[in-house]
Amino acid sequence: MVKVYTLDAFAHNHSGGNPAGVVLGADSLTADQMQQVAAKVGFSETAFMEESVRADYKLRYFTPGHEVDVCGHATIATFSLMFSQGQIRAGIYSLETGAGILEVNVQADGYIYLAQALPQFGDILDKLPIAESLRISPDALDADLPVQIVSTGLRDILVPVHSVDMLRRIEPDSAQIIEICRQHDAVGYHLFALDTPAGTTAECRNFAPLYDIPEESATGTSNGALLCYLYHHGRLSAEQAREVVLAQGYAMNQPSEIRGRLSVTADQHISKIEIGGIAANIQLISIDL
Repeated sequence: MVKVYTLDAFAHNHSGGNPAGVVLGADSLTADQMQQVAAKVGFSETAFMEESVRADYKLRYFTPGHEVDVCGHATIATFSLMFSQGQIRAGIYSLETGAGILEVNVQADGYIYLAQALPQFGDILDKLPIAESLRISPDALDADLPVQIVSTGLRDILVPVHSVDMLRRIEPDSAQIIEICRQHDAVGYHLFALDTPAGTTAECRNFAPLYDIPEESATGTSNGALLCYLYHHGRLSAEQAREVVLAQGYAMNQPSEIRGRLSVTADQHISKIEIGGIAANIQLISIDL
């Protein structure tokens, strides 16, 4: 019997968000058992806390079908849970992940920020097959921005859509997305549109069917990559990038709010990326193995 906490990470006004599973004290579980638990929980990711000799904490992350190196929303859920239970206080903690040692900033107001790996800007891709896999015309993509692979820990294909209206109406072809992601060694597509209300930088959708995630309502790592992409391509100034709000999950009726912070050096290079939010609606379930 494995006790699993469930929380909605990146919740907006304590509703919506992206559900994640959290298992504390998971050192006695094998990787196969973690995978079984994640499959039974059925969320896009479940996080397993282990002791670390390299950092304050260690997390492993499993989708229903695969282990992944890092997951932003499951990290937010884990540290929100520990903070709410009084296991940790506000402060900065080191976290061992498959993507390296990362920094987690726990704020007194309950917001959790995860620092991500510095960006790696990959290939710019042909828009035609991307549009075909989304069942839209190439004209529905933003003509002034590229489709590009960007990673802050996981390789995402960032796809600029010309309007929020179009973004919400997309019904993708998952089989084609899987093939394209395999071809480019990418986790999934992260779509975004910039014609959002004041106070919100972008609205996003995320598709990762290769990892058994048809669509995700809030994605930490992908939005970290997006923040870097927007700065890199001149859509955000260094000042604007210091504090942004990203929306996701609206097409799924699971509205999510993701906060982002970018630090830039005097010579305009990205020096730190943080993605943050809150988690709500803590519940405890038991899983039989």
